[in-house]
Amino acid sequence: MVFPSLHDKSGLTSYRTIIESAFFGNNVRKVDSLAEAYFMAESSTGTAVTDIPIYEPEFHNLPSEAKILVFNDGAVIGRCAQARRIAFTPDVDEKKFGEVLREAVYRTRFREMYHSQAIIGLHTDFMVKANLLVPEGFENTLYNWLINFQTINTKYAEMYKNSLPIEDSEIFVFSDPDWKHPDFPLGLTFFDPMHNVAAILGMRYFGEFKKATLTLAWGTANRHGYASCHGGIKRYDDKKYVAAFFGLSGSGKSTLSHNKHGGKYKITIVHDDAFIISMKDGSSIALEPSYFDKTADYAIGHPDNKFILSAQNVGISVDEDGKMFLVTEDIRNGNGRAIKSRLWSPNRVDKMPDPINAIFWLMKDPAMPPITRIEDPILASTMGTTLATKRTSAERVVGVSLDKLVVEPYANPFRTYPLDQDYEKFKQLFEKGVKCYVLNTGNFMGKDVTKEMTLGIIEDIVENRAQFEQWKDVPEFSYVPIDGFAPKMGDTEYREFFKERMEDRLDFIESREEVTKGYDKLPEETSETIKKIIARL
Repeated sequence: MVFPSLHDKSGLTSYRTIIESAFFGNNVRKVDSLAEAYFMAESSTGTAVTDIPIYEPEFHNLPSEAKILVFNDGAVIGRCAQARRIAFTPDVDEKKFGEVLREAVYRTRFREMYHSQAIIGLHTDFMVKANLLVPEGFENTLYNWLINFQTINTKYAEMYKNSLPIEDSEIFVFSDPDWKHPDFPLGLTFFDPMHNVAAILGMRYFGEFKKATLTLAWGTANRHGYASCHGGIKRYDDKKYVAAFFGLSGSGKSTLSHNKHGGKYKITIVHDDAFIISMKDGSSIALEPSYFDKTADYAIGHPDNKFILSAQNVGISVDEDGKMFLVTEDIRNGNGRAIKSRLWSPNRVDKMPDPINAIFWLMKDPAMPPITRIEDPILASTMGTTLATKRTSAERVVGVSLDKLVVEPYANPFRTYPLDQDYEKFKQLFEKGVKCYVLNTGNFMGKDVTKEMTLGIIEDIVENRAQFEQWKDVPEFSYVPIDGFAPKMGDTEYREFFKERMEDRLDFIESREEVTKGYDKLPEETSETIKKIIARL
């Protein structure tokens, strides 16, 4: 942490000052302990206090009698990327947004506000302190934020004190979920990423708070020698093989990150959603201890549900004894969520010193076979830049079909810095020997790619027994022959469809300069490598 001096104003902007100043009003109450936050959430109007005890509550610094708390939102049960605005980018007027933020802070003056702190980054090589401010009535938001990230207990206070100094500012996140503004009907998540402040306005869904905080932490890591990753990473211990999986919610990244392949392998996991890779030595660090997991895949009474710390947007019912239980499987609504304890993964580390061996881009592109290997670093990073997938119920989109195939670079819609910075970092990783694979976890030309197929492919790669063949007319790509799932370049219909999908990628790359007014312009080599493939089709 670097505090601005009286003589050095380089760390200050109007946005930083507006948001940080809100934390010092006499209507602000500091909430220092997780136990205090738990009791506040337990008593908050609308909270359902279930009869399900939290597993090993003392491990989490929670009261011994702590139960799983459930809090449900209304219509909105997903994130809204359309509400995001980034300071000092094209079309973000500094005067207008300064006025919006000042007014938003002012409107909270007659409400009690709660201020808590947490640590983002779980190893002394990278730790950033974060601050959250929420209004009275949103005690569950505060509690969930504290159990999702690392609360500052005695152990972590000492670790933070002894961590490597980062020439950057603490993170400050101001919020008012009740905020309304005619110009922002979907709400507003505003970021000044270079100065580590954000405002979450008119948004209740907890995922907005989690990802807004991570957005600033990822930006900080990007400035300090790390590749910022929205994905999962684990080591196959017996093989000393470290694999990272990049994909949006619903692509399978959490499933693949946690899966033990039926007990065939001993697995060590870093995280399934948020981590960073050192550009210096290829090691990786988890940014948060807990897991914000979908409940759709976990049936009522599933044994893994015992690791839930809190739940959002899930149903509740009672058994024959009148005891409350969770109605999971997205019966109430899509995108039911739970924050799960780090104890869910028995072999969990906060830093993986072993360098990464492989990156898997998870796509739901029906033109791609179940597995594709790419050896050229430029093309490998370009395919990450044009990662194609489908939206899920985890995202709130207006005027866009969830069935439409979209491109989300590196599966990270939370980037607040120019796209070419991610491109160059991942290209460097591939140049250093990291292998690149594209996993299609959707369907290939109408045929579903099953989870078992995907897991079997990964096992063959880890065991170094996968037999790859080059695509006809596309020597940059190679695939594993699987009956019924091979790219038949001699088939006119398939060939044309594959060409269209590559043209879609090219269109996306070439649109970056115009759409973002130069902010996300990519190097010319990205379009050239795709053009070479298209020219042969």
